[in-house]
Amino acid sequence: MSDLTGAMWRKSSRSGGNGGQCVEVADNLSGIVGVRDSKDPTGPALVFGPAAWRAFVTHAKQR
Repeated sequence: MSDLTGAMWRKSSRSGGNGGQCVEVADNLSGIVGVRDSKDPTGPALVFGPAAWRAFVTHAKQR
């Protein structure tokens, strides 16, 4: 399990502004990137390594 203590969460620029489907990303931690649902901040979070996160973002931007 990855430690997300100290994560500084920010809303994705692709999230809608209507308070609905929002994704938050924490990329300030060493060696990991956290992703969570902003509507459930105490719920589970996905954790990516930096290379996997870059690959995901690159692919998502192509869509």
